[in-house]
Amino acid sequence: MNVIVVFPKIENGRSIKSILVKHGFQVGRVCVTGAQALQCADGLADGIVVCASRLQDMVYGQLREYLPDGFEMLVLTAPNAWEKEPMEGVVCLQMPMKVHELVSSMEMIAYTLERRRRKRRAQPKSRSQEERQLIQKAKELLMERNHMTEEEAHHYIQKSSMDSGTGMTETAQMILSMIGG
Repeated sequence: MNVIVVFPKIENGRSIKSILVKHGFQVGRVCVTGAQALQCADGLADGIVVCASRLQDMVYGQLREYLPDGFEMLVLTAPNAWEKEPMEGVVCLQMPMKVHELVSSMEMIAYTLERRRRKRRAQPKSRSQEERQLIQKAKELLMERNHMTEEEAHHYIQKSSMDSGTGMTETAQMILSMIGG
């Protein structure tokens, strides 16, 4: 789980990191600005940002807006510092808070992210129209040249794809370039 802690005062960030690490969370980085947090999050599919409501360069709502979609936020804030309208992907905890509240909130968010990750993996990847056409051309070529049925041609591409560890689209491209001329 990718955890980024962002607080304007580095000591506060380090304290939160220490609590999280003691309770089994791996914190990737402690930042003091939203820009640093965004830089850390760039390239990651998902994770949790634990932050104050006000950072040195932005407020939590702005940070949420710029974070990749797979990220959730846990905002630790004074009771009057948060926007009253709920924001998607944001959980707020009022300060002062108890350690067990922080940990249970993090566990809840981590569980939600893990469920979302499993759901994403379980969904078959959809192919573009171009990819479907490429696979269809390779099947047609196999049917014509090797006298296969469409089902046999599809199975051949699928098996070759699995054996070579490449996707069906790549396998179809190889078939077309090798026997298609």
